[in-house]
Amino acid sequence: MSSEVQIDLKDIMDQAGGYSPACFGFIRDGLAHTVEMVHGNPADQTMLELGLVEDSRHVCGRELCIGLKDYAIDRYGMLAKSVLNKWGIHYTRDFGNIIFAMVDAGLMRTTDEDSIEDFDAIFEFDDVFSDPARTTRPVILES
Repeated sequence: MSSEVQIDLKDIMDQAGGYSPACFGFIRDGLAHTVEMVHGNPADQTMLELGLVEDSRHVCGRELCIGLKDYAIDRYGMLAKSVLNKWGIHYTRDFGNIIFAMVDAGLMRTTDEDSIEDFDAIFEFDDVFSDPARTTRPVILES
């Protein structure tokens, strides 16, 4: 008999604020990307030898927002904002809502110092994500 716990991503995302369950994988993978960006690769022998790999792989809300932004750009390029918006993510606070819903569901952990306010107004999506509709094509001059 299996003791697997069933995870209802739709319910978790609904409780977070009505986000698409499709963003779960992005948030999970983006967190891993951010942890590696902030703390380095724990399998990197040089990092281990220098003592630069910490036992705690914690990242704060600000670091996570920046890491998720970078991960979205790496993964989706100029469509990053459109993809996030399609999932219902329009502000950095949305990242926090999703993270804390995942914490409440037992899928992630926080420290006593972490709060939802750590995700407030880290950046504006219009400022950090390219808008493909506004991208101009190079002018080709006829000779």
